[in-house]
Amino acid sequence: MTIDRRTFLTASAAALAAPGIARAVDGGTVMLRDLYNRDMSFSDLAEGLAGQRIDVQGFMAPPLRADAAFFVLTRRPMATCPFCESEADWPADIVAVYTQRTLDVEPFNVPLVANGRLELGSYTDPEFGFLSRVRLIDAVYDRA
Repeated sequence: MTIDRRTFLTASAAALAAPGIARAVDGGTVMLRDLYNRDMSFSDLAEGLAGQRIDVQGFMAPPLRADAAFFVLTRRPMATCPFCESEADWPADIVAVYTQRTLDVEPFNVPLVANGRLELGSYTDPEFGFLSRVRLIDAVYDRA
């Protein structure tokens, strides 16, 4: 397998930023903060993983309603809605997760791993009107 300089540098920087978290260019577990650059643009890692199935670890924010098929995955436990802001205020440590089935709501302080196809770019949910910049589509999740 041949690896180019950009791939090597991206993977090396990611490994140094969070030891113990596996990151693979072809998918794998990523930290929420590694999806963005400081200026809130998408990171090279995120751009490289777009369209691929990846694992992301975090916490389920309380869903808007119990029979929904989506939730927000957050870096730290949150007892309140983290995504009711404009795109300018979008936090760099959350991901909208669209599941394959209706949610089994988990307590907000239980760590989860969500696996889904990474989608980047602004999107407003037509049913609920909330904005996301990063999503996992056709996702499944389980306790970490």
